[in-house]
Amino acid sequence: MFKKMTLVVALFAAPTWAYATETDVTQEIAKVTADFPQCLQSFAEQAKSQGVTDATLRTHLNNLKVVNRVIELDRQQPEFTSTFAGYFNQRVTDWRVQKGREYLAEHRELLNKLAQQYGVPAQYLLAFWGMETNFGGYKGKMPVLDSLATLACDHRRSAFFTKELITALQLSQKYDFPAEKMQGSWAGAMGHTQFMPSAYASYAVDADGDGKADLWNSTEDALASAANFLQHLGWQRNQRWGREVQLPQGFDFNSIGQIKSLSEWQKLGVKEANGSVLPVADMTATLYLPAGHQGPAFIGYDNFEVIKRWNRSDFYAISVGHLADRIVGAGKLAKAPPEQQRRSREQIKQLQQKLNELGFDAGKPDGILGSNSRQSLRAFQASKGLIPDGFPDDDTFAALGIAGS
Repeated sequence: MFKKMTLVVALFAAPTWAYATETDVTQEIAKVTADFPQCLQSFAEQAKSQGVTDATLRTHLNNLKVVNRVIELDRQQPEFTSTFAGYFNQRVTDWRVQKGREYLAEHRELLNKLAQQYGVPAQYLLAFWGMETNFGGYKGKMPVLDSLATLACDHRRSAFFTKELITALQLSQKYDFPAEKMQGSWAGAMGHTQFMPSAYASYAVDADGDGKADLWNSTEDALASAANFLQHLGWQRNQRWGREVQLPQGFDFNSIGQIKSLSEWQKLGVKEANGSVLPVADMTATLYLPAGHQGPAFIGYDNFEVIKRWNRSDFYAISVGHLADRIVGAGKLAKAPPEQQRRSREQIKQLQQKLNELGFDAGKPDGILGSNSRQSLRAFQASKGLIPDGFPDDDTFAALGIAGS
Protein backbone atom coordinates (compact mmCIF):
# COMPACT_ATOMS: atom_id res chain seq x y z
CA MET A 1 0.00 0.00 0.00
CA PHE A 2 2.82 2.41 0.77
CA LYS A 3 4.25 1.89 -2.68
CA LYS A 4 0.89 2.55 -4.33
CA MET A 5 0.18 5.74 -2.44
CA THR A 6 3.69 7.05 -3.04
CA LEU A 7 3.27 6.58 -6.77
CA VAL A 8 -0.08 8.33 -6.80
CA VAL A 9 1.57 11.44 -5.43
CA ALA A 10 4.22 11.06 -8.08
CA LEU A 11 1.61 10.87 -10.81
CA PHE A 12 -0.14 14.14 -10.17
CA ALA A 13 2.06 16.17 -7.87
CA ALA A 14 -0.99 18.08 -6.74
CA PRO A 15 0.13 21.41 -5.32
CA THR A 16 0.03 22.10 -1.63
CA TRP A 17 -1.51 25.53 -1.95
CA ALA A 18 0.56 28.31 -0.44
CA TYR A 19 -0.74 31.63 0.74
CA ALA A 20 1.67 33.98 -1.00
CA THR A 21 1.38 37.60 -2.04
CA GLU A 22 2.55 38.88 -5.40
CA THR A 23 5.58 40.39 -3.66
CA ASP A 24 6.40 37.04 -2.03
CA VAL A 25 6.23 35.25 -5.37
CA THR A 26 8.47 37.85 -7.04
CA GLN A 27 11.04 37.44 -4.29
CA GLU A 28 10.92 33.65 -4.51
CA ILE A 29 11.36 33.74 -8.29
CA ALA A 30 14.40 35.96 -7.78
CA LYS A 31 15.85 33.53 -5.24
CA VAL A 32 15.33 30.49 -7.47
CA THR A 33 16.93 32.36 -10.38
CA ALA A 34 19.94 33.39 -8.29
CA ASP A 35 20.45 29.88 -6.90
CA PHE A 36 19.80 28.09 -10.20
CA PRO A 37 23.41 27.64 -11.46
CA GLN A 38 24.63 26.24 -8.15
CA CYS A 39 21.52 24.08 -7.84
CA LEU A 40 22.10 22.53 -11.26
CA GLN A 41 25.74 21.87 -10.44
CA SER A 42 24.76 19.95 -7.31
CA PHE A 43 22.00 18.22 -9.22
CA ALA A 44 24.42 16.98 -11.87
CA GLU A 45 26.43 15.02 -9.32
CA GLN A 46 23.32 13.44 -7.89
CA ALA A 47 21.99 12.56 -11.33
CA LYS A 48 25.27 10.92 -12.36
CA SER A 49 25.18 8.76 -9.24
CA GLN A 50 21.81 7.45 -10.48
CA GLY A 51 22.89 6.49 -13.96
CA VAL A 52 22.36 9.69 -15.93
CA THR A 53 25.28 9.89 -18.35
CA ASP A 54 27.58 12.83 -18.95
CA ALA A 55 26.28 12.99 -22.52
CA THR A 56 22.68 13.35 -21.32
CA LEU A 57 23.66 16.01 -18.82
CA ARG A 58 25.59 17.95 -21.46
CA THR A 59 22.62 17.78 -23.79
CA HIS A 60 20.11 19.07 -21.27
CA LEU A 61 21.62 20.87 -18.29
CA ASN A 62 23.17 23.80 -20.11
CA ASN A 63 19.82 24.57 -21.73
CA LEU A 64 17.66 24.42 -18.61
CA LYS A 65 16.11 27.67 -17.44
CA VAL A 66 13.85 28.98 -14.71
CA VAL A 67 10.21 29.28 -15.73
CA ASN A 68 8.71 32.09 -13.67
CA ARG A 69 5.17 30.97 -14.45
CA VAL A 70 5.82 27.62 -12.75
CA ILE A 71 6.59 29.35 -9.45
CA GLU A 72 3.51 31.54 -9.86
CA LEU A 73 1.26 28.53 -10.45
CA ASP A 74 2.82 26.60 -7.58
CA ARG A 75 2.00 29.47 -5.21
CA GLN A 76 -1.41 30.19 -6.68
CA GLN A 77 -4.24 30.21 -4.16
CA PRO A 78 -7.71 30.12 -5.71
CA GLU A 79 -9.97 32.65 -4.03
CA PHE A 80 -13.06 30.48 -4.27
CA THR A 81 -13.73 26.79 -3.87
CA SER A 82 -15.52 25.04 -6.73
CA THR A 83 -19.08 23.86 -6.36
CA PHE A 84 -19.92 20.32 -7.43
CA ALA A 85 -22.16 21.66 -10.20
CA GLY A 86 -19.40 23.95 -11.45
CA TYR A 87 -16.86 21.13 -11.49
CA PHE A 88 -19.07 18.33 -12.79
CA ASN A 89 -20.86 20.29 -15.52
CA GLN A 90 -17.58 21.50 -17.00
CA ARG A 91 -16.17 17.98 -17.21
CA VAL A 92 -19.00 15.58 -17.95
CA THR A 93 -20.15 17.28 -21.13
CA ASP A 94 -22.16 16.07 -24.11
CA TRP A 95 -19.05 16.62 -26.22
CA ARG A 96 -16.93 14.33 -24.06
CA VAL A 97 -19.65 11.69 -23.99
CA GLN A 98 -19.96 11.76 -27.79
CA LYS A 99 -16.21 11.71 -28.37
CA GLY A 100 -15.87 8.87 -25.89
CA ARG A 101 -18.43 6.85 -27.81
CA GLU A 102 -16.65 7.58 -31.09
CA TYR A 103 -13.31 6.46 -29.66
CA LEU A 104 -14.97 3.40 -28.15
CA ALA A 105 -15.93 2.34 -31.66
CA GLU A 106 -12.61 3.38 -33.21
CA HIS A 107 -10.40 1.59 -30.66
CA ARG A 108 -12.74 -1.26 -29.77
CA GLU A 109 -10.26 -4.04 -30.59
CA LEU A 110 -7.48 -2.46 -28.53
CA LEU A 111 -9.78 -1.61 -25.63
CA ASN A 112 -11.23 -5.12 -25.49
CA LYS A 113 -7.71 -6.51 -25.43
CA LEU A 114 -6.72 -4.19 -22.58
CA ALA A 115 -9.86 -5.05 -20.63
CA GLN A 116 -9.04 -8.73 -20.88
CA GLN A 117 -5.38 -8.23 -19.97
CA TYR A 118 -5.69 -5.67 -17.17
CA GLY A 119 -9.30 -6.01 -16.03
CA VAL A 120 -10.16 -2.35 -16.67
CA PRO A 121 -13.22 -1.90 -18.93
CA ALA A 122 -12.95 0.31 -22.00
CA GLN A 123 -15.26 3.05 -20.77
CA TYR A 124 -13.07 3.82 -17.76
CA LEU A 125 -9.91 4.15 -19.82
CA LEU A 126 -11.77 6.50 -22.14
CA ALA A 127 -13.14 8.50 -19.20
CA PHE A 128 -9.67 9.01 -17.72
CA TRP A 129 -8.33 9.94 -21.15
CA GLY A 130 -11.13 12.43 -21.69
CA MET A 131 -10.78 13.98 -18.26
CA GLU A 132 -7.01 14.32 -18.41
CA THR A 133 -6.38 15.69 -21.91
CA ASN A 134 -9.67 15.80 -23.83
CA PHE A 135 -8.69 12.54 -25.52
CA GLY A 136 -5.23 13.88 -26.33
CA GLY A 137 -6.47 17.24 -27.55
CA TYR A 138 -4.47 19.17 -24.98
CA LYS A 139 -1.45 17.54 -23.34
CA GLY A 140 0.10 20.73 -21.99
CA LYS A 141 2.64 23.04 -23.57
CA MET A 142 5.07 23.70 -20.74
CA PRO A 143 8.67 22.46 -21.17
CA VAL A 144 8.76 19.56 -18.73
CA LEU A 145 12.49 19.59 -18.02
CA ASP A 146 12.50 23.34 -17.35
CA SER A 147 9.42 23.05 -15.14
CA LEU A 148 10.91 20.22 -13.10
CA ALA A 149 14.28 21.98 -12.81
CA THR A 150 12.53 25.14 -11.59
CA LEU A 151 10.65 23.21 -8.92
CA ALA A 152 13.70 21.12 -8.01
CA CYS A 153 15.63 24.34 -7.28
CA ASP A 154 12.75 25.83 -5.31
CA HIS A 155 12.80 25.25 -1.56
CA ARG A 156 9.20 24.09 -1.13
CA ARG A 157 9.37 20.56 -2.59
CA SER A 158 12.91 20.32 -3.83
CA ALA A 159 13.51 16.67 -2.89
CA PHE A 160 10.38 15.45 -4.66
CA PHE A 161 11.01 17.35 -7.88
CA THR A 162 14.71 16.54 -7.90
CA LYS A 163 13.77 12.86 -8.08
CA GLU A 164 11.23 13.60 -10.82
CA LEU A 165 13.81 15.56 -12.83
CA ILE A 166 16.34 12.74 -12.55
CA THR A 167 13.69 10.28 -13.72
CA ALA A 168 12.75 12.57 -16.62
CA LEU A 169 16.39 12.66 -17.74
CA GLN A 170 16.56 8.88 -17.45
CA LEU A 171 13.48 8.64 -19.70
CA SER A 172 15.04 11.00 -22.22
CA GLN A 173 18.20 8.92 -22.14
CA LYS A 174 16.38 5.58 -22.44
CA TYR A 175 13.98 6.56 -25.23
CA ASP A 176 16.00 9.32 -26.89
CA PHE A 177 13.30 11.90 -26.17
CA PRO A 178 14.48 15.41 -27.15
CA ALA A 179 13.76 18.18 -24.65
CA GLU A 180 11.47 20.00 -27.07
CA LYS A 181 9.25 16.93 -27.33
CA MET A 182 8.88 16.60 -23.56
CA GLN A 183 6.05 19.06 -23.01
CA GLY A 184 3.30 18.81 -20.45
CA SER A 185 1.75 20.48 -17.41
CA TRP A 186 3.46 23.11 -15.30
CA ALA A 187 4.21 20.45 -12.66
CA GLY A 188 5.75 18.01 -15.14
CA ALA A 189 2.85 15.67 -15.98
CA MET A 190 3.17 14.31 -19.51
CA GLY A 191 1.34 12.75 -22.43
CA HIS A 192 -2.21 11.59 -23.10
CA THR A 193 -2.58 10.33 -19.54
CA GLN A 194 -0.58 13.05 -17.78
CA PHE A 195 1.91 10.81 -16.02
CA MET A 196 4.63 12.31 -13.85
CA PRO A 197 8.09 10.95 -14.74
CA SER A 198 8.13 8.43 -11.88
CA ALA A 199 4.77 7.00 -12.95
CA TYR A 200 5.94 7.03 -16.57
CA ALA A 201 9.04 5.03 -15.64
CA SER A 202 7.08 2.54 -13.53
CA TYR A 203 3.92 1.98 -15.58
CA ALA A 204 4.31 3.14 -19.17
CA VAL A 205 3.86 0.29 -21.63
CA ASP A 206 5.19 -0.15 -25.18
CA ALA A 207 1.93 -1.55 -26.48
CA ASP A 208 2.51 -0.83 -30.17
CA GLY A 209 5.85 -2.66 -30.20
CA ASP A 210 7.98 0.15 -31.64
CA GLY A 211 10.61 -0.17 -28.92
CA LYS A 212 9.56 2.75 -26.73
CA ALA A 213 6.67 3.68 -24.49
CA ASP A 214 5.60 6.98 -26.05
CA LEU A 215 2.76 8.58 -24.13
CA TRP A 216 2.75 11.67 -26.34
CA ASN A 217 2.30 10.14 -29.78
CA SER A 218 1.00 6.61 -29.30
CA THR A 219 -2.63 6.25 -28.28
CA GLU A 220 -2.05 2.52 -27.93
CA ASP A 221 0.82 3.04 -25.49
CA ALA A 222 -1.14 5.65 -23.54
CA LEU A 223 -4.27 3.56 -23.04
CA ALA A 224 -2.30 0.44 -22.17
CA SER A 225 -0.25 2.45 -19.68
CA ALA A 226 -3.40 3.79 -18.03
CA ALA A 227 -4.77 0.26 -17.75
CA ASN A 228 -1.48 -0.99 -16.31
CA PHE A 229 -1.41 1.81 -13.76
CA LEU A 230 -5.01 1.24 -12.66
CA GLN A 231 -4.41 -2.49 -12.31
CA HIS A 232 -1.46 -1.79 -10.02
CA LEU A 233 -3.55 0.65 -8.00
CA GLY A 234 -5.91 -2.22 -7.23
CA TRP A 235 -8.67 -2.03 -9.83
CA GLN A 236 -11.28 -4.72 -9.15
CA ARG A 237 -12.12 -6.67 -12.28
CA ASN A 238 -15.84 -6.99 -13.06
CA GLN A 239 -16.89 -4.29 -10.60
CA ARG A 240 -18.41 -0.88 -11.18
CA TRP A 241 -17.05 2.39 -9.79
CA GLY A 242 -20.25 3.05 -7.84
CA ARG A 243 -23.61 4.53 -8.76
CA GLU A 244 -26.02 7.36 -8.18
CA VAL A 245 -28.54 6.46 -5.47
CA GLN A 246 -31.80 7.67 -3.97
CA LEU A 247 -32.10 8.32 -0.24
CA PRO A 248 -35.34 7.77 1.69
CA GLN A 249 -37.24 10.36 3.70
CA GLY A 250 -35.82 10.60 7.20
CA PHE A 251 -32.46 9.17 6.16
CA ASP A 252 -29.78 9.05 8.88
CA PHE A 253 -27.11 11.34 7.46
CA ASN A 254 -24.69 10.35 10.21
CA SER A 255 -23.84 7.34 8.04
CA ILE A 256 -22.12 9.56 5.44
CA GLY A 257 -18.52 8.50 5.01
CA GLN A 258 -19.05 5.11 6.67
CA ILE A 259 -18.17 1.89 4.86
CA LYS A 260 -21.15 -0.46 4.83
CA SER A 261 -22.17 -3.58 2.93
CA LEU A 262 -24.76 -3.20 0.20
CA SER A 263 -27.23 -5.11 2.34
CA GLU A 264 -26.72 -2.59 5.16
CA TRP A 265 -27.37 0.31 2.79
CA GLN A 266 -30.50 -1.51 1.61
CA LYS A 267 -31.73 -1.75 5.19
CA LEU A 268 -31.23 2.02 5.53
CA GLY A 269 -33.55 2.51 2.58
CA VAL A 270 -30.94 3.45 -0.02
CA LYS A 271 -32.07 2.58 -3.54
CA GLU A 272 -30.79 2.98 -7.07
CA ALA A 273 -31.44 6.41 -8.58
CA ASN A 274 -34.47 5.09 -10.47
CA GLY A 275 -36.00 3.77 -7.26
CA SER A 276 -35.17 0.08 -7.76
CA VAL A 277 -33.54 -2.04 -5.07
CA LEU A 278 -29.75 -2.01 -4.82
CA PRO A 279 -28.12 -5.08 -6.35
CA VAL A 280 -27.39 -8.06 -4.15
CA ALA A 281 -23.63 -8.50 -4.02
CA ASP A 282 -20.90 -9.15 -1.48
CA MET A 283 -19.53 -5.61 -1.75
CA THR A 284 -19.03 -2.63 0.50
CA ALA A 285 -19.73 0.98 -0.37
CA THR A 286 -19.39 4.50 1.00
CA LEU A 287 -22.01 7.25 0.64
CA TYR A 288 -21.06 10.61 -0.87
CA LEU A 289 -23.10 13.83 -1.02
CA PRO A 290 -20.86 16.21 -2.99
CA ALA A 291 -23.50 18.97 -2.99
CA GLY A 292 -25.05 18.21 0.39
CA HIS A 293 -28.50 16.75 0.99
CA GLN A 294 -30.06 18.93 -1.72
CA GLY A 295 -27.93 17.42 -4.46
CA PRO A 296 -27.40 13.97 -5.97
CA ALA A 297 -26.21 11.11 -3.77
CA PHE A 298 -23.69 8.44 -4.74
CA ILE A 299 -22.25 5.26 -3.31
CA GLY A 300 -18.68 4.41 -4.19
CA TYR A 301 -17.34 0.86 -4.34
CA ASP A 302 -13.72 -0.30 -4.12
CA ASN A 303 -12.98 1.03 -7.60
CA PHE A 304 -14.12 4.49 -6.51
CA GLU A 305 -11.21 4.46 -4.08
CA VAL A 306 -8.91 3.33 -6.90
CA ILE A 307 -9.98 6.33 -8.97
CA LYS A 308 -9.17 8.52 -5.97
CA ARG A 309 -5.67 7.07 -5.89
CA TRP A 310 -5.30 8.54 -9.39
CA ASN A 311 -6.73 11.88 -8.21
CA ARG A 312 -7.80 12.34 -4.60
CA SER A 313 -10.82 14.51 -5.36
CA ASP A 314 -14.32 13.08 -4.78
CA PHE A 315 -15.55 15.39 -7.54
CA TYR A 316 -13.01 13.90 -9.95
CA ALA A 317 -13.87 10.31 -9.06
CA ILE A 318 -17.62 10.86 -9.47
CA SER A 319 -17.03 12.63 -12.79
CA VAL A 320 -14.83 9.82 -14.13
CA GLY A 321 -17.33 7.18 -13.05
CA HIS A 322 -20.37 8.93 -14.48
CA LEU A 323 -18.57 9.84 -17.72
CA ALA A 324 -17.65 6.17 -18.11
CA ASP A 325 -21.30 5.19 -17.62
CA ARG A 326 -22.47 7.76 -20.16
CA ILE A 327 -19.96 6.56 -22.76
CA VAL A 328 -21.57 3.11 -22.71
CA GLY A 329 -25.11 4.40 -22.94
CA ALA A 330 -26.27 5.51 -19.49
CA GLY A 331 -28.37 8.63 -19.16
CA LYS A 332 -27.68 11.81 -17.27
CA LEU A 333 -27.90 12.01 -13.50
CA ALA A 334 -31.39 11.46 -12.16
CA LYS A 335 -30.87 14.44 -9.86
CA ALA A 336 -28.92 17.24 -11.47
CA PRO A 337 -26.28 19.02 -9.34
CA PRO A 338 -27.91 22.17 -7.92
CA GLU A 339 -26.44 25.59 -8.55
CA GLN A 340 -24.92 26.68 -5.26
CA GLN A 341 -22.97 29.60 -3.96
CA ARG A 342 -19.22 29.33 -4.23
CA ARG A 343 -17.53 29.75 -0.86
CA SER A 344 -14.29 31.65 -0.58
CA ARG A 345 -11.37 29.97 1.09
CA GLU A 346 -11.45 32.71 3.69
CA GLN A 347 -15.05 31.76 4.52
CA ILE A 348 -14.10 28.09 4.89
CA LYS A 349 -11.15 29.09 7.04
CA GLN A 350 -13.50 31.11 9.29
CA LEU A 351 -15.82 28.10 9.47
CA GLN A 352 -12.94 25.86 10.58
CA GLN A 353 -11.79 28.39 13.16
CA LYS A 354 -15.29 28.69 14.58
CA LEU A 355 -15.71 24.91 14.76
CA ASN A 356 -12.44 24.66 16.69
CA GLU A 357 -13.54 27.42 19.07
CA LEU A 358 -16.77 25.53 19.75
CA GLY A 359 -14.93 22.28 20.51
CA PHE A 360 -15.47 20.55 17.17
CA ASP A 361 -11.94 19.73 16.07
CA ALA A 362 -11.64 20.72 12.41
CA GLY A 363 -7.84 20.69 12.38
CA LYS A 364 -5.67 23.55 11.20
CA PRO A 365 -7.79 26.21 9.47
CA ASP A 366 -6.53 26.09 5.90
CA GLY A 367 -9.60 27.00 3.85
CA ILE A 368 -9.90 23.45 2.50
CA LEU A 369 -12.91 21.43 3.61
CA GLY A 370 -11.36 17.98 3.90
CA SER A 371 -12.73 14.82 5.49
CA ASN A 372 -11.76 15.85 9.04
CA SER A 373 -13.43 19.24 8.69
CA ARG A 374 -16.56 17.68 7.20
CA GLN A 375 -16.80 15.20 10.06
CA SER A 376 -16.57 18.03 12.58
CA LEU A 377 -19.10 20.03 10.60
CA ARG A 378 -21.54 17.11 10.65
CA ALA A 379 -21.19 16.86 14.43
CA PHE A 380 -21.88 20.59 14.78
CA GLN A 381 -24.89 20.42 12.46
CA ALA A 382 -26.34 17.52 14.45
CA SER A 383 -25.89 19.48 17.68
CA LYS A 384 -27.95 22.33 16.21
CA GLY A 385 -30.72 20.15 14.76
CA LEU A 386 -29.56 20.78 11.19
CA ILE A 387 -29.27 18.04 8.58
CA PRO A 388 -25.78 16.63 9.31
CA ASP A 389 -24.56 16.31 5.73
CA GLY A 390 -21.22 18.05 6.27
CA PHE A 391 -22.08 20.65 3.65
CA PRO A 392 -21.48 24.35 4.38
CA ASP A 393 -24.89 25.76 3.44
CA ASP A 394 -26.37 29.10 4.49
CA ASP A 395 -28.14 27.63 7.53
CA THR A 396 -24.86 26.23 8.81
CA PHE A 397 -23.03 29.53 8.35
CA ALA A 398 -25.87 31.29 10.17
CA ALA A 399 -25.72 28.81 13.06
CA LEU A 400 -21.97 29.43 13.32
CA GLY A 401 -22.51 33.20 13.27
CA ILE A 402 -20.51 33.63 10.05
CA ALA A 403 -21.59 35.64 7.03
CA GLY A 404 -22.31 33.08 4.31
CA SER A 405 -22.34 35.43 1.35
